Order: sequence, then structure tokens, then C-alpha cells
Amino acid sequence: MAVSTRTKRGARPLIVTLIVIVVIAGLGFAYASPYIALNNLKRAADARDAQTVNQYVDFPALRESLKQQVTGLLTRRLDSHGSGNPLAAIGAMIGVALIGPLVDAYATPDGVAALLNGIPPRGEPGERPAAQNPAAANGPASATPGTSDRADQSAGNSGNPAVASNAGRNAAPPQPPQTTAGYRGLNEFAVTYQHGAGDARYSAIFMREGLFTWKLAAVNLNE
Repeated sequence: MAVSTRTKRGARPLIVTLIVIVVIAGLGFAYASPYIALNNLKRAADARDAQTVNQYVDFPALRESLKQQVTGLLTRRLDSHGSGNPLAAIGAMIGVALIGPLVDAYATPDGVAALLNGIPPRGEPGERPAAQNPAAANGPASATPGTSDRADQSAGNSGNPAVASNAGRNAAPPQPPQTTAGYRGLNEFAVTYQHGAGDARYSAIFMREGLFTWKLAAVNLNE
């Protein structure tokens, strides 16, 4: 009996240690879960893997957010042109009428890929998410938007030294957006994009569903 009691007492610290390790690991995974979701979603969106994208996007919520944000964007634009160029105001009003098609275009894997590559909707008539080179879609999640187009142009001009030389002098260096990500609350995680110090920012917002699950559910075009 004495040996059995000592064995039980000796096992208690081990059990407590294991419980503490499990709790710490669970908390660490819970904290990292939105970053994991962001990485998985970006890779899936760039690869146009619609099935995986659907797992990480709340499309009804995203559509509603896009509708509100684009409406606000165009309303502000219309107000800014109220006493200015009447043609610009007409263009803004046309944009308001085309909110539905724009939202439809961005509430797709193509639109999600654009949002996560620093290319938000700008409320232009007939606007659609920027197309990406298939090679870029299979590249790393940190691929810089726009670099694939420049690479294609350089490859197409490689046979003409003069054109290639001019293209090399005139081409602007790639400018990936400045990206920051972090919690905005226990159940909200935001990824903020800005292409330059003076440029407008926007955010892609993930919301928690359950303990470890996060989904892209909103955008903020007026950071």
C-alpha cells in the first residue's frame, strides 16, 4: 500500500505538467489560428481552389460588407464632386448603379485573391478583380501583386534588345503593399494593406467561428 501511495504521489506532478503543456499548446494554437487561416486562404485564393476558399470565407457576410463599403466609397466620391466637374459626378452616379455587379465580381475566389494581394475594389464602372498570371497563383503566399505582369512583358521583349533596354529603364520597381495583421478584439482579426505612406489603407477582416476557426467576413475600404 505504501509503495502504491508513493507511486500515485509521484505521478501527480507528471500529470499536472502534461495538463499545463496541453493548455499552453492549445492557447498557442488558438492565438495563431487566424494567421494560419489567412495563409491557407491566400494560397487557396491564388490557386483558385474554390472548395478551400469556401471553407475560409463567409460569402454572405462578405457580400454585405462589400455592398456597404463600396456604397460608402461612391457616396463620398459623389459628395466630393458635388460642386466640381459634373461629368465626374455623373460617373460616380453610374458607379452607384453598378454596385451589384461589382460586389458579384469581388465575392468570388478571384475577388478574394485580389483583396489579399492588396488590390481592393475602387468603385469604377465595370470594374473586376485584377487577373493574375497562373504562375503567380502557384507561387508562395507572399507573391507581390503585379510582378507577374512585368515578368511577362520582359519575357516578351527579350528578343528585342532596344525594347528590353527601354523597358528596363522605364519599368518601376515592384512595390508590394505594406501589410500589417493583428487582433482587433477577441473575435476579430484584421489584415491592413497600404501601398505607400500617402495612399489610402484598407483592411480584410476575419471573424472567429468557434475556438480555432476564422473566416474572411468583411472589408473596410476607409481605414
